[in-house]
Amino acid sequence: MVEAEPKFFMPDSVRSVSYDIAGQIQLIWEMVKTPLIVPLLNLGVYICLAMALMLFIERLYMGVVIILVKLFWKKPEQRYRYEPIPDDVELGSSNFPVVLIQIPMFNEREVYKVSIGAACGLSWPSDRLVIQVLDDSTDPAVKQLVEQECLRWASKGINITYQIRENRTGYKAGALKEGLKRSYVKHCEYVAIFDADFRPEPDYLRRAIPFLDGNPDLALVQARWRFVNADECLLTRMQEMSLDYHFTVEQEVGSATHAFFGFNGTAGVWRIAAINEAGGWKDRTTVEDMDLAVRASLRGWKFLYLGDLQAKSELPSTLRAFRFQQHRWSCGPANLFRKMVMEIVRNKKVKFWKKVYVIYSFFFVRKIIAHMVTFFFYCVVLPLTILVPEVHVPIWGAVYIPSIITILNSVGTPRSVHLLFYWILFENVMSLHRTKATFIGLFEAGRANEWVVTAKLGDSVNNKKSDSVKNKTNVTKPIKKPRLKLAERFNLLELGFAAFLFFCGCYDFVNGKHNYFIYLFLQTISFSIVGFGYVGTIV
Repeated sequence: MVEAEPKFFMPDSVRSVSYDIAGQIQLIWEMVKTPLIVPLLNLGVYICLAMALMLFIERLYMGVVIILVKLFWKKPEQRYRYEPIPDDVELGSSNFPVVLIQIPMFNEREVYKVSIGAACGLSWPSDRLVIQVLDDSTDPAVKQLVEQECLRWASKGINITYQIRENRTGYKAGALKEGLKRSYVKHCEYVAIFDADFRPEPDYLRRAIPFLDGNPDLALVQARWRFVNADECLLTRMQEMSLDYHFTVEQEVGSATHAFFGFNGTAGVWRIAAINEAGGWKDRTTVEDMDLAVRASLRGWKFLYLGDLQAKSELPSTLRAFRFQQHRWSCGPANLFRKMVMEIVRNKKVKFWKKVYVIYSFFFVRKIIAHMVTFFFYCVVLPLTILVPEVHVPIWGAVYIPSIITILNSVGTPRSVHLLFYWILFENVMSLHRTKATFIGLFEAGRANEWVVTAKLGDSVNNKKSDSVKNKTNVTKPIKKPRLKLAERFNLLELGFAAFLFFCGCYDFVNGKHNYFIYLFLQTISFSIVGFGYVGTIV
């Protein structure tokens, strides 16, 4: 005899209560949606479309200019007075200006030898070169290692000094400012700055200094960054794509049209007189490099970007390090814009159109609008329109404009065109972090002046390649990425947005007519990967 399965009954009273609650929620939603939600969401769509158009026009403008620059502009050697400094047997080294090299460091155990060795290997008369290692390290062991490395090079006849401070006041800006106060610096005309992971080519100064020497109105020569670990993982490939566009297009356009761009903080040579005239290094924001560049530009100084002058460097290969870096790079410019916009408006030394370029293009569109439109439009407003079908987003705003912007961005790294789709999804995820940092900078909130040095792991890719050809007894083990605790790995904000986008995607799949669910599910996966902290492990 087959036993009857037990049956469970919900009391009518409980069932009626649940139906009543659901009905009340539905009634409240219908009452609020038409008079409040729909108008607000429509307003959000209009604002986002306006921001998208601003970004599109900016990208299109830079695309046109860069084509003209490549096809018709004269090369820097033809636009500026440029004469290489010859080696003269009779004059010796006296025709070479004295150059100061500054290398700021903070607990750089893995890479300190890289920058010191590269600086000491520069092809420049040793009696016309002064190297400062500005060590703010808090680890006594690292301090000892760096000092020993400096002593080793000094024993070879290199004019190198090891300099420390009692505190880290002003962080990098404070260290650079303190370095310029030394008595021997008064004999130096120019200063080249290299972060601890940067390695300039031996002819770096011989190619950069003649531009400054022959053009007294030129304050800065900026080199392009190249990345030794770009192929280490998917995270570094994504960064390479963004930074290559910045150097290939943004820096080149600024240099060619207005002789202005943001100093990248490293791999650049400054005229010391320009630094002093601009007021020196200031630590009021986390972008002391951009701060100095804007102030120098407002005093009439010009900048030159040389795309074929390159310095190798390292990209952050862990998500934690990358997030800290992006917070600083997004929060700092917004905070500087807040503090300098009126100073730029009132300035009388620069032309009106240069003011427009600096305020609108350089700051407002690239440093503020670019982050906000990516996040609010494609991660908030567009998914919400699925839940409120009364709100319509035109296809040119949802598809055409972002597609064209993405294609324009691809010119920086042609070898990674096949990764464009992944890059879009990753940039959308990071726009959440950047938008939050931008608001912190604009409103000068709690973390506005947070400075966390980007962790470097050394050239692990090259280490692995070199290890494969060494004998087992001589193997140099590559630096391992630090393991994060489980709680530190989770990024709850990204996971929350992953859940939101997944819900919107499911709703669109069941009830929608736009077929946005394909994009939403893929974006959900991207937010989840970052939320669980695994993006830096994908090769």
